[in-house]
Amino acid sequence: MAQFTYKARKRSGELVQGILDVADRSTALLQIERMGLFPIMVDGGRAGSAAAGPKTGERAGASSNLMPAVIRGFLQRKRRPKLRELATFTQQLANLLNSGMPLTVALNSMTHLESKGIPSEVSRQLKQDVMEGKSLSDSMGRQDHIFGDMYINMIRAGEQSGALVDVLRRLANHYERFAEVQSKFTSAMVYPAFVATVGVVIIIFFMSYMLPKFMSIFDGMNVPLPMTTLMLKHASEWFSSYWWTLILAAIAIGVIFVRFKASTTGRRKVDQWKMSLPVFGKVVRLNLFGQFARTLSTLLHNGVPVLTALKITEEIVPNAIVKEAIAQTREDVTDGKTIAQPLARSKIFPQLMIDLLKIGEETGDVPGALGNIADTYESELTIALQVMTNLIEPVLIIVMALGVGFLLFSILSAMFAITSSIGST
Repeated sequence: MAQFTYKARKRSGELVQGILDVADRSTALLQIERMGLFPIMVDGGRAGSAAAGPKTGERAGASSNLMPAVIRGFLQRKRRPKLRELATFTQQLANLLNSGMPLTVALNSMTHLESKGIPSEVSRQLKQDVMEGKSLSDSMGRQDHIFGDMYINMIRAGEQSGALVDVLRRLANHYERFAEVQSKFTSAMVYPAFVATVGVVIIIFFMSYMLPKFMSIFDGMNVPLPMTTLMLKHASEWFSSYWWTLILAAIAIGVIFVRFKASTTGRRKVDQWKMSLPVFGKVVRLNLFGQFARTLSTLLHNGVPVLTALKITEEIVPNAIVKEAIAQTREDVTDGKTIAQPLARSKIFPQLMIDLLKIGEETGDVPGALGNIADTYESELTIALQVMTNLIEPVLIIVMALGVGFLLFSILSAMFAITSSIGST
C-alpha cells in the first residue's frame, strides 16, 4: 500500500484535501470519485508504483494491440471538428456527468458513443490523463487541435467553481448556436452559387461548341452579318484559340489575392472591404457583432476573467478590424476602464451595442447584457440573410437573362439577315 495526498472539489465548489492508503494512483482516483469529488491533484505513492509493476507488461501489450487504432485516430484528428460535432460531444459528456457518473467512467463511456468528427481515441486519452491525476482542462489542453482556448478556459472555470456540468451544457448551447448561424449563412449562398455556376457552364458550352457550328453556316452564306453577331463571332474565335489564357489569368489573380491577403495590410484591407459592401457588408457586420457578444458573454458567464475572455474572443473573431478594436479594449480595461468606453472609441461597434453594454455595467450584469446583444444581432442576421438572398436571386436571373438574351439575339439577327438576303434574291 502507498499513501497519496489529494486535492479535490465538492459539487458545491468547496476544496477538500486528504490522504489515501491505496495500492496505486488509479485506485486513488476511483476512490476520490466514489466520494462524489472532482479530483484536482493526486500526488505521492511511489511505493504503490512498484506494486503496480506486474501490470506494466499487460499495459504495454494492450497499447501495442491498440497501435493500429491509435494511428487511425491520429490520421482522423488532422482536421478540427465542426461546431455541431463539438456541440454533440460536449452535450453527451454533460449528460453522462449529470447522471451521476464519475468523470473517468463518463470518459470511458464516451469512447463507445458515436461522436462524429471526434475519434474515440480522444476520449480514451482524456480518461488516461485524468486517471494519472491531471485535471480535465489540462488534459484537453494537450489536444488543442480538438478543443480551442475558449473551450479549455471554460472547462477550467467549471472545475474551479464545481459547476462542470452546467459549463458543459452552456458550451454545447454556445457551439450549437454558432453552428446554426453558420448553417443559415451557408444555406443563403447555396442557391445563388448554383445559379451562377449553371449560367457560366451554359455560356461556356454555347461559346465553345454551339456557336462555332452556327458561324460555319453563316460564313458559307456570304451575307453581311449584324454587328452583334460579328462581336460574338470574334469573341468565340478568341475563346476557342486562347481559352487557356482565362485559366492562367484566374490562377494569377487568385495567387495575387492570396498573397495580398496573407500580409497584415492586405488582410486588414480585405476585411474592411467586406464590412463596407452594400448588402453583403451588413450581413458580415451583424455576424461579427453577434459572434463577439455571444463568445464574450459565454466566457464571462462561466467565470473566466475579463482580460482572459477578451483575449480569447480576440483570437476567435475572424476579422482584423474587429480584432484591433478588441485588443485596444483589452489594453484600456487593464488601465481600469469599463468595456463600453473603449469599444465606443473604436467607432466599429454600433451605438445600440454600446448602450446595452453600459446598462449591463451599471446593473452589474455584463454577461446578461452581452447575451441580449447577441440575441438581437443574431435575429437581425437572420433577416439580413433573407433580404440578401431575395436581392441576389433576381439580380442573378437578370444577368443570366441578359447574357443568354444577347447570345440568342446575335444568332437570330444573323438568321433574319440571311433570310432577308435569300428573299431579296
